[in-house]
Amino acid sequence: MSHLPQIQTPGHTQGHDEPNLSTWHDTRYRIMWYYMHATPRPCFSPQLLSELASFRDDMAHRLDAPEDGGIDYMVLASKVPGIFNLGGDLALFRALVEAGDRDGLRRYAHACIDMLWTNLSGIDGRDITTISLVQGDALGGGFEGALSAHVLVAERSARLGLPEILFNLFPGMGAYSLLSRRLGPTQAERLILSGQVYTAEALHEMGVVDVLAEDGEGEMAVYAYVARENKARNGYRALRRARALSNPVTREELLGITEVWVDAALKLSTRDLRMMQRLTTQQERRISKAA
Repeated sequence: MSHLPQIQTPGHTQGHDEPNLSTWHDTRYRIMWYYMHATPRPCFSPQLLSELASFRDDMAHRLDAPEDGGIDYMVLASKVPGIFNLGGDLALFRALVEAGDRDGLRRYAHACIDMLWTNLSGIDGRDITTISLVQGDALGGGFEGALSAHVLVAERSARLGLPEILFNLFPGMGAYSLLSRRLGPTQAERLILSGQVYTAEALHEMGVVDVLAEDGEGEMAVYAYVARENKARNGYRALRRARALSNPVTREELLGITEVWVDAALKLSTRDLRMMQRLTTQQERRISKAA
C-alpha cells in the first residue's frame, strides 16, 4: 500500500510566490513529513531556510500544546525528482565572498545550523525521532542536512558527497562533527578531503547510512523503521539519549566551526570562485535537463 501523501503547503516567505517547503501529517503513524522543493535551484536558499525556520517554530508550538496532534517522528525528504538537496546557495556564496561580506556569510551559516539543530536535537530535546529520506543527490550542505537526523534512510542509487574541497573550501555546517561521530575523525577527514560522491550503498557499508532501501521504496523503508522503533520505543530513545550524552554534538561546537568556515570562505581566490561557478553551472544544466 502506498503511503505517499497529498501535499499541503505552509505559509511561505513574503515576497516569493512559490513555497519551498510542503508538509503532511500522517496521523495514523504519528509522522510529520516535510518536503523540500526550493526553486529555481534545489539548494538551501535563504527562502528555503526561512521556511524551515517557520516550520521549526510551528512544530515547537504544536508539540508544547496539550493537544499536540500526535507526532512522534519527523521525516525530511524532497519533492524534486532525483535530488534531495544540492547544498549551499553557491551563487549567494560567490556574491558574499566577492563583497567581503563577513556578516552575510555568518548569517547564512547560522541559518543552516538552525536547520541542522532542529534535526539533531529533535526540536530542542523534545521526544521526537528525526529521519532523513534521501532519494537522489545529497551534496555538500544537502549531505550535512541528511546526516543531522537521528536516522538516515537512503535509496540504493542515491548519491551523497561533499565537493567543497574542489573549490578550496570545506563543508562548514556540521559535516566534520557529524561524520567524526559516525566514522571517527580520521575516516571523516578522508571522506571530506576526497571530494568524492558516494553511493548510498557504499555509505551504508561504512556505517554512515542507517537504512538502505531499494530504489523507489524509500517511503516504505521509513514506515518499516518506524514500526521497528515502535516495538521498543522506550529502549530506542533511551539509547539515543545515552549516545548524545557520551559523545555530544553541541550547538556551540557547530557555531564555532562556522566561524572557521567564514574565515576560509573569505580567503578564496578568483580561481576558486571560478571553480565554484563551474559547479553551479553544471548543477543548473542538470536541473534544466531533468525538467
